[in-house]
Amino acid sequence: MSTMVLYFHLVMHFDVSTSANTLTNFLGSTFLLTILGGFISDTYLNRLYTCLIFGLLELLGLMMITIQAYSDKLQPEDCGNKPSCIKGGESFMFYSSLCLLGLGAGGVKGALPALGADQFDSKDPNGEKGVASFFNWYQLSATIGSIIGVTAVVYVGMNKGWHWGFFIGLVTAFIGFIILGLGKPFYCIKPLASSPIIKIAQVIVLAIRNRNLSLPQYPHQLYEIDDKERDASEERVLHTDQFSVFDKAAILREGMKPEPWKVCTITQVEEVKILTRMLPIIASTIIMNTCLAQLQTFSVLQGYFMDPQIGSINIPNASIPVIPLFFMSVLIPIYEFFVVPLARKITGHPSGITQLQRVGVGLVLSIISMGIAGIVEVKRRDQALKDPYHPISLFWLSFQYGVFGIADMFAMVGLMEFFYKEAPSGMRSLSTSFALISLSFGYYLSTAFVNIINAVTKNITPSKQGWLYGVDIDHNSLNLFYWFLAILSCLNFANYLYWASWYKYKEQRTESDDDAKEWNGSHNMSKVEAIQE
Repeated sequence: MSTMVLYFHLVMHFDVSTSANTLTNFLGSTFLLTILGGFISDTYLNRLYTCLIFGLLELLGLMMITIQAYSDKLQPEDCGNKPSCIKGGESFMFYSSLCLLGLGAGGVKGALPALGADQFDSKDPNGEKGVASFFNWYQLSATIGSIIGVTAVVYVGMNKGWHWGFFIGLVTAFIGFIILGLGKPFYCIKPLASSPIIKIAQVIVLAIRNRNLSLPQYPHQLYEIDDKERDASEERVLHTDQFSVFDKAAILREGMKPEPWKVCTITQVEEVKILTRMLPIIASTIIMNTCLAQLQTFSVLQGYFMDPQIGSINIPNASIPVIPLFFMSVLIPIYEFFVVPLARKITGHPSGITQLQRVGVGLVLSIISMGIAGIVEVKRRDQALKDPYHPISLFWLSFQYGVFGIADMFAMVGLMEFFYKEAPSGMRSLSTSFALISLSFGYYLSTAFVNIINAVTKNITPSKQGWLYGVDIDHNSLNLFYWFLAILSCLNFANYLYWASWYKYKEQRTESDDDAKEWNGSHNMSKVEAIQE
């Protein structure tokens, strides 16, 4: 999808910043809609049916954008230096196709990772290792698909027409849709749970309603149901002392019958606590995804003004994203087969290193990538201004792309595994989509940063239009924008270290709470014996 920035710029005639913002808004909306796919697959449809239904919407969106790319009558004419030339029916066709494509892709992405991970029993040691491996292979399969997209499909699109490129994407998506459907008899389909959104709302409402009540002395005095009464899709979560304000939702008043909007179970309260603990982790990865947005927009546009000849190979600038994808496709198997087994022997952790450690490595590498991007842009622009007929090689972009590709391999897979393993069983699709919501906010923040930076810097640039304004990046200050993101990423990493150190994993909470439960049980037994005497 990152190559669509060129389609927006060259075919739909958006200017540089509008092309970048259109793509980041589209990707941001797509990843935000994963929460819808996760919610529906956890509550109303199973994960397979969610993927199939939203997959149909994605196919319809691809069909519409293919038709528009084919017909000149559905495309706007060039209107000079205006940010956008699109209007009327062509505008309706364009934005309708993006809406359907974003809704469909978002729904599929929200349900598919959890569907795959459900095929393993995470309570079994081998199954736990299988879940960790699955997310690595899931990322690898997406990477290989993206490599084909930014090489073969882009080549066809740039040389034979964008409609052929989109048509290949349509056919490929249709084949994937059929293969997914044919696998239905073989999938392990987890039973549906009650609505996670409703359960969260009940805890919040009751915690507010009971805010003036005092908590009981011992946690076991809070309301909980027996395991026999629990749905098969639910697992019991033990009480923790953190965020005790939510515990008031589990206070059963004297004479009150336990009903959904009158009292919550300890498990229900703890599920909300788990999601609350995850929020700082989500927030701490948004800046990294803002950096990713630049590599999918401005860095692609940089390549348009560079020499695409590398040796005897002529690389289309729309295929630049193949560089990080190539690194990822090579490094993921190396990481899975060599690094993880070695790390397991050293740490004893099923995944080699913890999920949050893996994310931390990715954040550090993203800082380095933005620093390199600024340096490369200085070199590119200086050469373009000195001798525009002999631009620097496209190969220079491989440094920032390569480093960020490794960063994405660590951070994204670590996040998806983290949210799946830490989430309650009935919220795993919803929770896994949180990793993609971080991407969504990152893209939206990118759009905001571009607009804010232009507004703030328009009075200090020679053009009086900001660092990133206009159609000619040779007279912009893109390097300063990259370095701004590098500095911001450093501050964000310090924030992440605090929250990652503060977070307690599910197995750590279970161990400590089991000890507390045993102490409380023996304490209460002693109290009963004393009364009997």
